[in-house]
Amino acid sequence: MKHLLVCLALVAPLAHAAPGNETFDAAVEQTFEHYQLPGLAVGVIEDGKIVYTRTLGEVRAGGGGKIDNDTLFKIASNSKAMTAGVLARLVDAGKLKWDDPVTKYLPQFRMHDPWVTQQMQVRDLLIHNSGLGLGAGDLMLWPEPNRFTRADIIAGLAHLKPTHSFRANYAYDNLLYVVAGEVAAAAGGASYEELVKRELFQPLGMHRCQVGEWNRAQVGNVAQPHMRTAQGNRVIREDAEVVPDLTSMAAGGIRCSLDDMLVWMDMWLSPERTPAWLSPAQRKAVWTAHMPMPVSARMRAWDNSHFSAYGYGWRLSDVDGVWKVAHTGTLAGMYSSVILLPDQRTGIVILINGEGEAARTVLGQVLTKHFTAPGTSPTVAHYAALLDKERTGERATRPKPDTGHRTRATVRAMAPWMGHYRDPWFGEVTLCATGDRVRFSAARSPMLTGTVMRVDERWLVDWDDDSVDAEPWLHFAPAQAGSDAGLKLSHVDPEADFSYDYADLDFHRTQACR
Repeated sequence: MKHLLVCLALVAPLAHAAPGNETFDAAVEQTFEHYQLPGLAVGVIEDGKIVYTRTLGEVRAGGGGKIDNDTLFKIASNSKAMTAGVLARLVDAGKLKWDDPVTKYLPQFRMHDPWVTQQMQVRDLLIHNSGLGLGAGDLMLWPEPNRFTRADIIAGLAHLKPTHSFRANYAYDNLLYVVAGEVAAAAGGASYEELVKRELFQPLGMHRCQVGEWNRAQVGNVAQPHMRTAQGNRVIREDAEVVPDLTSMAAGGIRCSLDDMLVWMDMWLSPERTPAWLSPAQRKAVWTAHMPMPVSARMRAWDNSHFSAYGYGWRLSDVDGVWKVAHTGTLAGMYSSVILLPDQRTGIVILINGEGEAARTVLGQVLTKHFTAPGTSPTVAHYAALLDKERTGERATRPKPDTGHRTRATVRAMAPWMGHYRDPWFGEVTLCATGDRVRFSAARSPMLTGTVMRVDERWLVDWDDDSVDAEPWLHFAPAQAGSDAGLKLSHVDPEADFSYDYADLDFHRTQACR
């Protein structure tokens, strides 16, 4: 372990000066400028050695505090691989088995189908094969902060109806990673956050990473998320003095620095340096293709990919004939990417504290091609243009409705539909008058509060917080004999983030407005 830390300490300060890094510099700088990012941190390992690190921008746009190798970023869904790593350590320790039933550790666990409840194994929690739809139940996790607990997640799963048969279809899921974290806690005899510290951060020397509750001022150097506005990048959802232990922690709540992520990647790329951390059998299990995934048109066109699958917390594919193990992370105002080419002992990490989906895709592609297709000289401009063309085509196929002529819904027009509504997993929302407005408010998700607007003969909610960027249409069903009035939601923008899983909600009116 000491050998690993010494190697990293010696190599990292020299990485930016290494020969040939002008190519990396150009790609990083062009990406930073093209996408007007508030902050960016990039690291590259080649043949088991750190050959490049670069940081640009600020932890808070316009507020000073430069991004450096120690700056903490939300790694979002790259937390999933860490959760899987903790479970793999527990398997090595004989505290659980991958094919153990989930109910062995969480007797209260229930899926919608009792048979699936009985058959669900620990491994199934990690590979997105549950039969639930894309992002089902994610409104219990995001937008943060909210009042849902991990116990609420486990209880809510029973009310989420599947869209496919169990183990028959890949659909990305976050809730079951929360369950996986609770399985780890039950098997490991400690809270999820204590297990991550004990099994991962401490033995690997990832000293800046944070999990659970922590103090922002004491830790220091914490990048804040941003959204892009006409006036430039603006901080959203700024951290309080005490950062809470988020319900979503095991699915996407861990924060790490660039140097931490280089340690994390090095452990996977050079296992001989930390042979005691994980057995060869569990390293193989984590990177085995457990669930087939579709090969997208982009993967075929850009990478000549022939297979795609999900392991335990990692996506597996091929790029130009080279094996790739990777994952991305996405939260409001924070994006991350980890790309490993294990046969080359090469890895890339990208951390962004702004609206960086396209930037992450383009920069990751350019840096990957440097290793999988040397001599092709890919550029940021080339892939940015391809991505723009692709998204223009998608938008033409699924256009966003014009809602610019919206007007505020009147209390009189909404009178037949106002009241308190309840969904079995999301809980209560109110649709009631406040002065001359009709307000939508979710009891356990306070950021989902807004004003009802009218667009022609339809109704939508204009959320108060601009960072909640997926407006819903409201669809009402009149009361029938023996049933109350119903309410369903759907995306105004068909390209909205799938974690706003409005389609899974099924509200019924319980009482009139007080």
